Amino acid sequence: MNYIRSTLTLACFATLVVTSSAQAQGFRPSGRGITDIMRTGPRVLPAPGAAAPAAAAPSGPAVQRSAEFIVALVNSDPITNTEVQSRMSRVLKENAEAERMPRAELARLVLERLILERAQLQLAKETRVNVDDLAIEQAEQTVARQNQLSLSELRTRVQADGITLDEFRGDLRNQLTLTRLRDREVDNKLKITDLDVDQYLREQKLNSKANAPDINLAQVLVAVPDGASAADVAKAQQKAQGIAQRAKAGEDFAKLARDLSDSPERVNGGAIGLRSADKYPQLFVEATQSVAVNGIAGPVRSGAGFHVIKVLAKGEAGSAEGVVTQTQVRHILLRSDPKVPTADAVAKLAEYKRRIQSGSADFAALAKDHSQDGSAKDGGELGWSRPGQFVPEFEEAMGRLAPGQISDPLVSRFGVHLIQVEGRRESKLSQAEQRETARAELREKKAEEAFDTWAQEVRARAYVEYREPPQS
Repeated sequence: MNYIRSTLTLACFATLVVTSSAQAQGFRPSGRGITDIMRTGPRVLPAPGAAAPAAAAPSGPAVQRSAEFIVALVNSDPITNTEVQSRMSRVLKENAEAERMPRAELARLVLERLILERAQLQLAKETRVNVDDLAIEQAEQTVARQNQLSLSELRTRVQADGITLDEFRGDLRNQLTLTRLRDREVDNKLKITDLDVDQYLREQKLNSKANAPDINLAQVLVAVPDGASAADVAKAQQKAQGIAQRAKAGEDFAKLARDLSDSPERVNGGAIGLRSADKYPQLFVEATQSVAVNGIAGPVRSGAGFHVIKVLAKGEAGSAEGVVTQTQVRHILLRSDPKVPTADAVAKLAEYKRRIQSGSADFAALAKDHSQDGSAKDGGELGWSRPGQFVPEFEEAMGRLAPGQISDPLVSRFGVHLIQVEGRRESKLSQAEQRETARAELREKKAEEAFDTWAQEVRARAYVEYREPPQS
């Protein structure tokens, strides 16, 4: 299996096509963390003004030359032909559409992406946006979990793809750095007013017939590793069919998911959450199109394995009124700075966890005394949260906890957290929660637009000198 498969794609290996309120301080309903990076990554923007010279192959007889030469300078920082070719090979592995592009055009787009990233990384360095080694280690663990591998297995797969561990960790560091830079320079500066939300809701209502309907699905995944034998595939399929039969016979689907699923959503009873149908894999939408609420579909086969799917809710387009899985959660946040290194904050929170689990300390009391978040006065309580309410790295860690469990210290863009899940429930969104969901969607939309403008401004301020077209 390739570690840059679509569910794990880091931004630097993503496609070249243009893609993509909690009250507690440090959280917001939108944002791009490591989970989002692995799914989509930052977009490619054309250079403002004149386009880059076409990376066409020279006419006439081929000239033998070294593959390592400078193709462009970004504020005196060189981008080499080797970097372009390495990025191209990763893109070609990840994206079938890239295979159909002329190589010269693909090389030009890859070069422009590298220029854009290099300019932003330079700005991050100038403004002291840093990513700790602990954050890189947690990012590695996230990639491994998403691909249902141990950390050692992931590293073996990465090296099998011809990528050194230093390169892999460097890619993670760069993309987390870009995410934090975007948070500070773009996302955190957005203001969404009540009038904006009212207008957005009116537009959603008018356009509801043209939008994809909202659905809430749950799944049990029986994973099939890459390279599995025909016998192993047949065994996995038989297991999935047995689970589907048990679910159709009336067994508790949430319990089946918690006991048997290989998906990260198993801690939520398999529930993925209410969202527009176009936010679900097309395979899931097609499989459940004619299935009634509480009905079972599958097993259906994907690259990950066999899926048994339950329809939890269906609504009209843009309604956001179906049942969602809510999580009651609290946390303790320690912010890291030069005076309090991240490692010290991690050690302190690990000690808090030990004391809480031994019964010698109370979570709420420790939060009130030590948490550096606005929720400290409430004992760290963040209330009942909706899917997507917190930044991805927090939500991914929260989703792996069963009620009553406490996480290991989590390094995020805001500091280091100790998280406890207190409960989960299925609940309909209230009118106020629907407004907050709309606010989050609008913020995300505006964030994408603002990021495009900001990225072009960063690119325009950079001195870029094109040297020679990339060559294979």
